[in-house]
Amino acid sequence: MGKQFILASGLCLALFTGSAVAADTPATPGSVFKDCPTCPELVVIPPGSFTKGRERNDVAEPVRYEGKPHNVTIGYSFAVGKTEVTTGQFREFADATGYVASDVCNIWNGKGLTKAPNTGWRNPGYGRPPADNEPAGCLSWNDAKAYIQWLSAKTGKPYRLLTESEWEYTARAGNSSTFEYAWGDKPEDACKTANVADLSSKKAPPPIIPRPHPAVNCDDGYPFIAPAGALQPNAFGVYDMIGSLWEWVEDCYVMPYPANTPTDGSAYTGPDGCDRRVSKGASWSAAIYRQVPTFRGRDPVTLTSQIFGFRIARDLK
Repeated sequence: MGKQFILASGLCLALFTGSAVAADTPATPGSVFKDCPTCPELVVIPPGSFTKGRERNDVAEPVRYEGKPHNVTIGYSFAVGKTEVTTGQFREFADATGYVASDVCNIWNGKGLTKAPNTGWRNPGYGRPPADNEPAGCLSWNDAKAYIQWLSAKTGKPYRLLTESEWEYTARAGNSSTFEYAWGDKPEDACKTANVADLSSKKAPPPIIPRPHPAVNCDDGYPFIAPAGALQPNAFGVYDMIGSLWEWVEDCYVMPYPANTPTDGSAYTGPDGCDRRVSKGASWSAAIYRQVPTFRGRDPVTLTSQIFGFRIARDLK
């Protein structure tokens, strides 16, 4: 099958360890910057090519076809949130604008998801208030778009959601498309970089109720949500692409990929009135077969769930 992932710039796939720089600094891959003192930190991602999607027949969920695999070439650099947007960052937006998100969030009750009143990003069902440095949960695709519109107006910079192609490319961070997971082929290696449903998850304190699927045989030290950036980054210097929270992306969900699916890194926006958007990366409570770069969530734009948040992107053109 041959090598399926190529960095267009020819850069080494060693870990990027760039330090924060001013926003007007030349955008070299691995550079870290932010556009205001309280803005999310961004990492510059290099252009490159990869194979998107995978032929896989899941016995656990056969209707979630992830193919047909196709080559994608992203011929531009772009910036990605170093972590998912945190509770503190979303709070700044809500306080500045008076934005009101839903106060009914889907919480796992041991048998299924239930709409719990008096929940939301300020109370995502942890049995305590969320910490400002934790990824913000219980946020819909619409909430993400509202935050991005505010951040763009605040900074004068072109913020947006990642496209599905950009997300999968960033999650792999140079790791071959032949590997099942973003980190390789062994699920037990997840806990180095991904906050997943592992051994510690089965010991989560009430009111957290573990999901019934088997735990991954590793321990990241966090029984449910972890602070943003608490684990190791991937080779692009980005944290928590897999696990932590499901991340909304721009694309309209269609299965399988349509004949006119973009191959240049752009989003498939679908027909007018698209009512489901793609979500990626799974969460701290998801089964391991969903913790792969190719798995495609398919959720309404109004969905609020304990395990859903988002990450921002920014154009560098």
